[in-house]
Amino acid sequence: MKSAIACIGDSCVDYYESLGQKFPGGNPVNFAVYVRRLGGDSSFVGAVGSDEDGRLVLEALKGKEVDVSHVQVLPGPTPNTHVVMENGNRVFTSYDTGIMEDFRLRPEDLDFIGEHAIAVSALWGRCENDLAALKARGVTVVFDCADLPDDPAAQKALPHSDIAFFSDDGSTVDALMQKMRELAAKGPSVVVAMRGAEGSMAYDGQTFYLQRAVDCKVVDTLGAGDSYIAGFLYATLLGLPIPKRMRMGSENAAITIGYVGAW
Repeated sequence: MKSAIACIGDSCVDYYESLGQKFPGGNPVNFAVYVRRLGGDSSFVGAVGSDEDGRLVLEALKGKEVDVSHVQVLPGPTPNTHVVMENGNRVFTSYDTGIMEDFRLRPEDLDFIGEHAIAVSALWGRCENDLAALKARGVTVVFDCADLPDDPAAQKALPHSDIAFFSDDGSTVDALMQKMRELAAKGPSVVVAMRGAEGSMAYDGQTFYLQRAVDCKVVDTLGAGDSYIAGFLYATLLGLPIPKRMRMGSENAAITIGYVGAW
């Protein structure tokens, strides 16, 4: 029985210049680590650069017991972001895509991902063209649109996605519900909006579900959304109903918010 989650796409290193520290990250990398933290099995299927940062990401993932057997090491720099903190909120000041310009999934990667129960990618993972092939392999396909659900990559991914996530902490409830209906009409059977301090909302085509954010001390919001997604997907693997998936996502996010860096 398939029981693991494949996390596909980009890696990066987050530079906190004010702290003089750097941390491995990137949406799929974070997904994989947070699933392991919950006790699930995960694989990172993506790319790192041939530099010191690439080695940092790989060694960190191995330390978390994430399967890295299908990570491509491409010549050039690992993507990086520069982060500043403003009242506990992380703000990205720059992003360098590095070797992701050259990343593409290989046939052997698609076959490997097909052995998993769930495949999750995100807006910058350069995998939107491969989701139809993964869905044809019987994998539950998940896509994180970040805060850009209307981006061309997201629009290409949605018709082949079973579950779609996006971030929105500024819309009214009525506007948000309408947006979720529009996204669900493009293909996903479940659409989830992550609303920061306002919690989350999910829609399964018939019913809207609300989840309050879990009370916690906010140290650094980096990785909060990725933690939520990992918790929601791990609960999906366990066969839990949507409200309990949302609760597990919120509880997982609350852990991450309590320390500096994604993990």
